[in-house]
Amino acid sequence: MDEQDAVVDATLEQVGPRLQALRARRGVTLAEVSAGTGISTSTLSRLETGQRRPSLELLLPLARMYRVSLDDLVGAPETGDPRVRLRPRRVNGRTVVALTRQPGERHAWKIIVPRDASEPKLTSHEGSSWMYVLTGRIRLIVGDRDVMLEAGEVAEFDTRTPHWFGADGERDAEILTIFGTDGEHGALNADLATRHLAEALGGDAGTRDLER
Repeated sequence: MDEQDAVVDATLEQVGPRLQALRARRGVTLAEVSAGTGISTSTLSRLETGQRRPSLELLLPLARMYRVSLDDLVGAPETGDPRVRLRPRRVNGRTVVALTRQPGERHAWKIIVPRDASEPKLTSHEGSSWMYVLTGRIRLIVGDRDVMLEAGEVAEFDTRTPHWFGADGERDAEILTIFGTDGEHGALNADLATRHLAEALGGDAGTRDLER
């Protein structure tokens, strides 16, 4: 075995413990992971205990399930470049860039909101939201409060209160937003974050659209 093969084998040996740690942090069972990935519980168990060699076919759905990159899942060696390669996505006319990649209680996005005047559609769910307007103006409705946020202004609100935001109808706006789930963990945390982002992008985006 040459040195490169040895590095590959050593890297793959760490996948099982990483999968176990991710599942523990998410607070999900093997059965729940199986339902979310289509991988049998026996295969998942063998992967976690090192009895099954990881393959791309198995790791891709697991990376999607845990919302981590493949590099993070296998512990790929550092390249020396600390920069994160951001990938903008366009959903319902709004452009979003995810600024956080690791699972946790806080999720951050940069969103470009088009100037199109849309009819407010208030929604509510568990969690809290923080919003900073970079450029343009944002109309924000929280409960019975209807305010216009200028560039440089910040808003923070409980997302259990019905809320909605959009551009002022005159020009595009750009915001930074952070969503938190106040201590929720595991799949529930991820589901709430996905729901919040779907609403921020117009309310009709499905999970599959947001994970591309």
